[in-house]
Amino acid sequence: MLPHVQTTHAHPTSHTPLHTISSPLRPPCKASERIFLWRGVNSPPPSTIDDPVIQFIASRASRASLRDTASYGAGLRKFHLFCDIFSIPESNRLPASFELLHSFALWAPISVSVARKYLSAIRAWHIAQGWLPPLSDVHHDRINWSLRGLENLQSSRRKPLRPPITLPMLTAIKDSLLLSDPFDACVWAMASCAFFGMMRFGEVAVSSRAAFTASKHLTRANAFFGFDLRSSPYARLDLPSAKTARAGEIQSVFLNEQGDLCPLAALHNLARIVPALGSDPLFSWRDVRGDIRPMAKVRALERINSILIGHGWGTSFGHSFRIGGASFYLAKKVDPEIVRIAGRWKSLAYETYIRAFEQISSQHMANASSL
Repeated sequence: MLPHVQTTHAHPTSHTPLHTISSPLRPPCKASERIFLWRGVNSPPPSTIDDPVIQFIASRASRASLRDTASYGAGLRKFHLFCDIFSIPESNRLPASFELLHSFALWAPISVSVARKYLSAIRAWHIAQGWLPPLSDVHHDRINWSLRGLENLQSSRRKPLRPPITLPMLTAIKDSLLLSDPFDACVWAMASCAFFGMMRFGEVAVSSRAAFTASKHLTRANAFFGFDLRSSPYARLDLPSAKTARAGEIQSVFLNEQGDLCPLAALHNLARIVPALGSDPLFSWRDVRGDIRPMAKVRALERINSILIGHGWGTSFGHSFRIGGASFYLAKKVDPEIVRIAGRWKSLAYETYIRAFEQISSQHMANASSL
């Protein structure tokens, strides 16, 4: 049976967006007010003579000089989120150094154009708070050099976009499988977990029966069930090896309840239909002799393809459960940063999946509300 444990740790696939750490320096306010109301611990040098009328006029002029302050507020929030993640002291945020802003530009972008908008927001914040612009022309040249490099990397990595598995496809897969059959129960658990966990299909399958090894592939002992801080059930799959993981690093996939297509229910069903030891493959089935067998990728896709072809969708060759899951969460208005973290994407790679979502958003927007 799959292990059952309880934990009080919150999980990143929650629909709660990422927040900056609460601080009196950043009072709750509209995005358009952040560059004026969010402050730093350092005092800026005087920019006018010490006269209350002149200072009042300067304050009014500062507020009137910007039109689209809401977009600046979004960039400023992203900057403080970056600083919180990397434990940047408040005293180093305003005024911000070249090194800090260069690092932020490398970390932040979904696209290079967004990085430049974020830097413009931080520049406006400095000026609104009475500081000089934080970056010189030389600093801008150095950051633009890096951003051009990122742009080239994005261009070189762009491949034809794989169409996603959509909710109607996932529903058809489940409805066509016999969940009391060991083979089909395994295929459904793989499909549901790959979609809602935004997993690569190679993370739920093996290339062949002989290729399975517990040091690289999920076992029953790598699956845990528990309840989060809101007493909502979830499952955690600890990947012993992953494409983006360093040697020896374990990455975790978090799964939540998802109505009729629930991956938690799929895993419980698999444990009931195919009982196994902790050292056995997580996604496994029993053959006619009763032997436990890991699910080979080609066998699972053959079964899935037969269903998709029967419904007129063609084969799943190139249909990505991973992209489909990301598209689903974005359509449900989950914070893109949460989706990126939960899907274990780097910023540059994630830009590809944002583009994929743009191409099929209507399909997901039209169906997500039915779940």
